[in-house]
Amino acid sequence: MGMDAATVKGWGADFDGLMGRVGPCFARRDLRARAGGYVRGLLGRVDRKNGWQVAEYLGDDTPYGVQRLLGRARWDADAVRDEVRRYAADHLLAPGEGGALVVDETGFLKKGDKSVGVQRQYSGTAGRVENCQVGVFLALAGSRGRALVDRELYLPVGWCGDDARRKAAGVPKGAAFATKPALALRMLDRAFAAGLRPDWVLADEVYGNDSKFRRHLEARGQPFVVAVGCHQRLWVGLRQRRVDRVADEWPADAWHRLGAGDGSKGPREYDWAGGRVGGERPDGLCKWVLARRSVADPADRAYYLCLAPRDATLNDLALAAGMRWSVETCFEAAKQEAGLDEYEVRSWAGWHRHVTLSMLALAFLAAVRARVADAAGAGGKRGGVRLRPTWSRSPSRR
Repeated sequence: MGMDAATVKGWGADFDGLMGRVGPCFARRDLRARAGGYVRGLLGRVDRKNGWQVAEYLGDDTPYGVQRLLGRARWDADAVRDEVRRYAADHLLAPGEGGALVVDETGFLKKGDKSVGVQRQYSGTAGRVENCQVGVFLALAGSRGRALVDRELYLPVGWCGDDARRKAAGVPKGAAFATKPALALRMLDRAFAAGLRPDWVLADEVYGNDSKFRRHLEARGQPFVVAVGCHQRLWVGLRQRRVDRVADEWPADAWHRLGAGDGSKGPREYDWAGGRVGGERPDGLCKWVLARRSVADPADRAYYLCLAPRDATLNDLALAAGMRWSVETCFEAAKQEAGLDEYEVRSWAGWHRHVTLSMLALAFLAAVRARVADAAGAGGKRGGVRLRPTWSRSPSRR
């Protein structure tokens, strides 16, 4: 997978512009050149995008230059990450569009016990408990495309108290245990502080079931649609009730068949129902319960808690819920086209550096695809998502 040399050369001015944006993150000219070469290797047609094969693609006799870039060299991966976020917002959001920020995690299967954060833990990628690392990511989805814009490595409890393993893997002294929802909030707060004002924050049950995660967004007045388990309780009037019991009381005519965007097998349609819970807040937002059921099997249901303006529609909420798949698409593209999971580094710095440069490569691919679609006049078929709701917010500040 990836671009061939001719394709990369054809977009050379755009690539040079991107590397010019991140150039100040690298103090030395040789490091800037090495980083640009590494990203070209991640974009190139390389069977496996590890140090040896990327080095061979670039014409190097050994992988030492690549290994130094990801290890001992001095440069700021967090500064590059911040530029990835700005670049993605500039290229994937239409003027005045807020888009959506989507949080999710993905696993990286590993052998042994030396790679930072590795242990036997559940991997959504494998669908079972495996020896793996887990990264929590933030994706930006807009009408012009989508890309990963932030990352946090999940450090299990067993690692946090093991000084020898931490030292060997270069884990910073200040790195302490944090849950996946807490890591997600760090990334969201960075995005908010950078000026992003998304129409929605979207997440699955890992995050939606966490009351601290929801309350944090509620305190900011940030609209969200997050999946929750059927057993999730919420206050209705003066008592707590399970979300599935609330949905069971909705009449038959409350359900409406709506599309939730295109999937891998074409348009996805479900039956949706929803209702407000409580009154309108001073900021004009209301809490909602949203339910989705399968057309083929009405007993197959999913539930969501939402914070949305009073005049939001059921279609707005259904479309937002359906757009959470954008982050899954980013993971697939990053692994297949930008080498996200093909690294051979073991250290804390190495993981963050490789993953950040892979995110940079993915953002470049998304921007190129948006430009190609614009040139072809593809309009809404450019690969982005229609997230702009019927209600309006103040223009996003980026």
